[in-house]
Amino acid sequence: MKNKDKVILFDTTLRDGEQAPGASMNEREKLEIARILEKLGVDVIEAGFPVISDGDFNCVKTVAKNIKKSTVCGLARSIKRDIDAATDALRLAKKKRIHVFLATSKIHMQHKLKKNKEEILKMAVDAVKYARESFEDVEFSPEDASRTEKEFLYRILESVIVAGAKTVNIPDTVGYSVPEEFGKLIDDINNNVPNINKAVISVHCHNDLGLGVANSLSAVKNGARQVECTINGIGERAGNASMEEIVMALKTRHDYYGCYTDINTPLICRASHLVSKYTGFVVAPNKAIVGHNAFRHEAGIHQDGVLKERTTYEIMRPEDVGFLETGLVLGKHSGRHAVKERLKNLGVDLKDQELDAAFERFKKVADKKKQVFDEDLIAIAEDEVKIFKKTWQLESLISKSGTNISPEVEVVIKSKGKSYSKVSSGDGPIDACYKAIDAIVKKKGILLDYSIQSVSRGKDALGEVMVKVDFDGKVMIAHGTSTDILEASAKAYINAINKVLVQEMNKTK
Repeated sequence: MKNKDKVILFDTTLRDGEQAPGASMNEREKLEIARILEKLGVDVIEAGFPVISDGDFNCVKTVAKNIKKSTVCGLARSIKRDIDAATDALRLAKKKRIHVFLATSKIHMQHKLKKNKEEILKMAVDAVKYARESFEDVEFSPEDASRTEKEFLYRILESVIVAGAKTVNIPDTVGYSVPEEFGKLIDDINNNVPNINKAVISVHCHNDLGLGVANSLSAVKNGARQVECTINGIGERAGNASMEEIVMALKTRHDYYGCYTDINTPLICRASHLVSKYTGFVVAPNKAIVGHNAFRHEAGIHQDGVLKERTTYEIMRPEDVGFLETGLVLGKHSGRHAVKERLKNLGVDLKDQELDAAFERFKKVADKKKQVFDEDLIAIAEDEVKIFKKTWQLESLISKSGTNISPEVEVVIKSKGKSYSKVSSGDGPIDACYKAIDAIVKKKGILLDYSIQSVSRGKDALGEVMVKVDFDGKVMIAHGTSTDILEASAKAYINAINKVLVQEMNKTK
């Protein structure tokens, strides 16, 4: 295949994706996602908006330091302060890019920026020129491009390419466009910007009308060769174009689009699960490509057809996107090396200390469960990966509850080798458990959200609990897994406490 047929994958899960309300991630979680994106084969990882906060700056800096294969990108407005912050944050990156943006639509210029066309044009050119002093790789976005006057858009694009932009991104910022219209816009840009052959045309489509993926694919059909997207389609408002849908559409319908990506598709489900876990956004069962039901068939006619010939009702194979086998993986007699190798095959690399903890936990789970599935193994590993320092750890709990008695829970948790015990009652065993933990750690949290789902199948399946807890305005998302739901709930809540303690300690340093 010729390189001109490659579509560059620009992932903005860590920047635009995190802007989804409630999707905030800490530094270690962002790094873990960046690592799976690198394994996926993502070309460009937009790691954050460095000037916006110290937290964003440090996250971009950490990703830049650790990611070697993918290009690491930082976002900046068309002002020197933003560009300087991105320059500093990306200084250690092996491959780096700056993404400079400026609104160009009439509504944005009049009401947000209060500037005329000539002022906007000068700001854009000056910003790109200034960025070029520190970056070889500069991308420019005329924000709200799909609602910008075309002749002005052409002028802006031509001018920033002359100034040194190597990629020009066409955002459908508010998800207003429709596929035929957006595809024509890309075609018009190709035909009306004299020097467009000197830059890559990118697109960034939002999903307000549910057309983010359709608009992106229409743009590719009309010559765009970079697509900006997110895992699970998360992002502002209704979200962004979904990476997994774009990648699999281009792969499955190569006959129509004639393009390819370098994405290692069997890792797609792993990435989807990780993003869902760290943001707390559960993937809908009917979500294309990565939803739990995406490859399930209930109708008898469909089942009969698939059994006779898979392609009657499946246009993709589950294994192509990383759906796990449902057969037995390992048992209680399996050794540490076997667990390590299976995790590596599943895309999970653990350090020795993390592997020791995961293996110890695996043996306990294997003693309780008749079958240990790949899904269980991944959940165990993720639960033991030290994304944050575990100041507090659950040691044991005893619960007493019933139809006509007041629930009562005794919790024993430990910190720095010392154990602390408390008995509390509540509206239910989980409420009583959380009250006991609050009393021990002297930190009261308000539970904003609680959900539980089965990790694998069977009555003895691991349960994964997700909690969203407010500690004096600091909202933390955390998880816990166990075959015992109360234990999983306690672990999730303790993990939320550990995360807020780490954040408080970092601020005092």
